[in-house]
Amino acid sequence: MPVITLPDGSQREYEQAISVMEVAQSIGQGLAKATLAGQVNDTLVDANTLIDTDAKLQIITAKDDEGLEIIRHSSAHLLAQAVKQLFPEAQATIGPVIENGFFYDFSYKRAFTPDDLIVIQKKMQQLVAEDIVISRSLLSRDDAITFFKNLGEEYKAEIIASIPANEDLSLYQQSDFTDLCRGPHVPSTGKLKVFKLMKIAGAYWRGNSDNEMLQRIYGTAWASKKDLKDYLHRLEEAEKRDHRKLGKALNLFHTQEEAPGMIFWHEKGWIIYQQIEQYIRQKLRVNGYSEIKTPQVVDRTLWEKSGHWEKFGEMIFTTHSEHRDYAIKPMNCPCHVQVYNQGLKSYRDLPIRLAEFGSCHRNEPSGTLHGLMRVRNFVQDDAHIFCTEEQIQQEVSTFIDLLFEVYDDFGFDKIIIKLSTRPENRVGDDSVWDKAETALELALTNKDLDWGLQPGEGAFYGPKIEFSLKDCLGRIWQCGTIQVDFSMPERLNATYIDEESHRKTPVMLHRAILGSLERFIGILIEQHAGNFPLWLSPVQVVIMNIASRHQEYAEQINSELGEQGIRVKIDLRNEKIGFKIREHSMQRIPYLVIIGDKEVENKTMTLRSQKGDNLGSLSINEFVLKLKQQIESRQ
Repeated sequence: MPVITLPDGSQREYEQAISVMEVAQSIGQGLAKATLAGQVNDTLVDANTLIDTDAKLQIITAKDDEGLEIIRHSSAHLLAQAVKQLFPEAQATIGPVIENGFFYDFSYKRAFTPDDLIVIQKKMQQLVAEDIVISRSLLSRDDAITFFKNLGEEYKAEIIASIPANEDLSLYQQSDFTDLCRGPHVPSTGKLKVFKLMKIAGAYWRGNSDNEMLQRIYGTAWASKKDLKDYLHRLEEAEKRDHRKLGKALNLFHTQEEAPGMIFWHEKGWIIYQQIEQYIRQKLRVNGYSEIKTPQVVDRTLWEKSGHWEKFGEMIFTTHSEHRDYAIKPMNCPCHVQVYNQGLKSYRDLPIRLAEFGSCHRNEPSGTLHGLMRVRNFVQDDAHIFCTEEQIQQEVSTFIDLLFEVYDDFGFDKIIIKLSTRPENRVGDDSVWDKAETALELALTNKDLDWGLQPGEGAFYGPKIEFSLKDCLGRIWQCGTIQVDFSMPERLNATYIDEESHRKTPVMLHRAILGSLERFIGILIEQHAGNFPLWLSPVQVVIMNIASRHQEYAEQINSELGEQGIRVKIDLRNEKIGFKIREHSMQRIPYLVIIGDKEVENKTMTLRSQKGDNLGSLSINEFVLKLKQQIESRQ
């Protein structure tokens, strides 16, 4: 007689073993209709799973995160079934859940087309309408290999052959289609009503370029039509905000094949870059950092000592000179230790904070390169703090204050914080890890911050805190981090003299706020859709004359604004004023100044915003004051 404990603490006793779905039916038909699966004692199971002992049970519906993932996983199987029915010779390989959806890879004799996607989606809808029951069965590994080989599914058989022989495997069947999967899945195809196939791409079998190129069909699936509509709207908005398109339209930067993964900054883009760098530099200065600069090319022996030669492998760009191998630096940390190591350090000198706008190179795979977001050459707002174990908590706390201050100035107020703790494979004593993890946790807790735990996700050399930004479209960008490192200072012989005149190894805190400047600028472009706040805008003001007789006064304003440090351009072309306004509005210029007869006579200017709002007339002094107040407040 199992006793089922529900999430609200209530209990229900049943006379015999009972399935998750039957429990839902005993509670109410509405819940039963919404049931997708169950979570029994923290394990996700299918809705028809029998419970024969006392257990905790949560009914999983589409409102739960787990429910949405089950919908997406089941939708991938639905896609595979539709493809197999339409194209029987196609072989199904793998079909996992991804962010916002799913994909499935197929091997087929010809390329799928957009027209095929329409047909496949229609077939999926027909299978949903049939409300096909989805059932689970178990097979031994060898029987499963035979089963899929008999179906002609060689890829499935290859996957199973790599699984240990002593494991029974679960298969899911829906009508004429059977797939290998650990599950769980929805009870029937009728639960999968809201989905859309998105695109086709290529993907190598098992991610190896030596293998066959498969065809990957992407889809998205949601709990409701409204959720799908909202998601498609976000995609449409993201397309408008694509930093690569805006970078070209606004003349900020470009990339080209002769330098893959490298950025060609144009004047306007470089102004934004410099404004950010100068802003961060000022913040570092007032927070006790010493800015340094380290070499780009360093002998491989240093990278071998630090462990990076083995870790990065082929991602390191190398060069050779005079019988020596060199690395073009993939990161800044080992070089910062070299600066620290110059001269004997005392405990009284700690903490020492070394910062660098460090240019790094990594040979990222060409297929992953993406505008400013994934590049081969990037600059980090990198810094390393050398301190004692007792100083970790205070340094982390001070860093968090600085990080939130910076993010606020850039207009980000939704920060997601994760604490990653010790992995299985790690260096250092557990007692030291205890101190480091406790220090990070206390720094977060004492600031009354909401944060999540990521057990086992720390680096091998120490725990870390990750800070991610949520943008206006709800996308998450991991940017800031602070990591505790016990390994590298010891590997590279960093020491200090403690109170008892003993040599000790300092703790090294790796920290960054923006991450890479290139990627952060890409995020800013998409966050603001190119409408940068005044303090970052490469051109803050454009002055336009209506007729040639207004040129002298327009040039006077241009000169006075320039002398006040305002980034100003003047447009004296013999064009209609409406044409000039439209053109500069398209370039996202914050303020448009119009000069005509009235303005010349009254020694004023007519002001328009980039959005087209008429802001009235101001004197030069009034306008300069307005600009400076807005720039200083970073509105």
